[in-house]
Amino acid sequence: MSSPPDVTSSRPPIDAAAATRWLEGRVPGAGGAQAWLHGEVARRMESRLQWMRQAPTDWIDWSPSLGGWEAHTLLSQRYPQARVLRVEPAETRQQATLASLAPPRWQFWKTAPQVVTQAPPGQARMLWSNMLLHAHPNPESLLRQWHDALAVDGFVMFSCLGPDSLRELRAWYAHRGWPSPSHNFTDMHDWGDLLVLAGFAEPVMDMERITLTYPDAQALLADLRDLGRNLSPSRHPACRSRGWAQRLGHDLAAPDSPLRIAQEGRLQLTFEVIYGHALKPTPRARVASQTEVPLQDLKAMLGRRPARD
Repeated sequence: MSSPPDVTSSRPPIDAAAATRWLEGRVPGAGGAQAWLHGEVARRMESRLQWMRQAPTDWIDWSPSLGGWEAHTLLSQRYPQARVLRVEPAETRQQATLASLAPPRWQFWKTAPQVVTQAPPGQARMLWSNMLLHAHPNPESLLRQWHDALAVDGFVMFSCLGPDSLRELRAWYAHRGWPSPSHNFTDMHDWGDLLVLAGFAEPVMDMERITLTYPDAQALLADLRDLGRNLSPSRHPACRSRGWAQRLGHDLAAPDSPLRIAQEGRLQLTFEVIYGHALKPTPRARVASQTEVPLQDLKAMLGRRPARD
């Protein structure tokens, strides 16, 4: 069996410092504004759980402040008896998650949500992550963390943006000779290879394109601000002025803008959404003159040993 190609070096780079600032940024208020697209993608990904044969008894919601409060509610309704752990690596987002998911005061019998910065190893049967991977400064490390958090035969469900996202906006920026409005996104086949490198098995990847339309440039730009930040290393090095932002809005709404829908007079943006699913297989000890196997992996291998006749 041939090993997967080295996609770590070929993955499109992002500005790690800018990505960290974005992921550690404050969430606007308890239950505050979140990108509509994130909620819609979460609803579509949640519907795919109907094909899972066994409901998880323990699951992790990784960065729910980014993935959407509505998605968390849908998952809690689908698995009402399951134990859920919310993981927010950034302390600022941890506080926002606690405030947003805490039950009302009059529901005093309900317990407060459990939110941690790190997941305990090898316990979760499902790990859910919505629209995070494409903006993470070190996705290879993140995939390994997901793998460590899952129990054997547990699975990960995630979504992220693909390389065809924002193609209209990219075309307009290229036409004007400006740096890219966003970093380049990783292809779904490369994500599949990275899952295998992180220790996952049987990755299943698919994608779809979602087109959003806006009545004017102001609504479009406001939505982009909620969706994320430009993490391209080659982006404009300084902050743009308010006058530049006004000219940008005027240019995007121009009749010759590639974002303009001639028949309707609205502006459109295309997003490629990637969905991924993979299993954590039973660990296998490497054959060597001296082999060290973690106690947790040894227990998993012994527990899966076939019975003799």
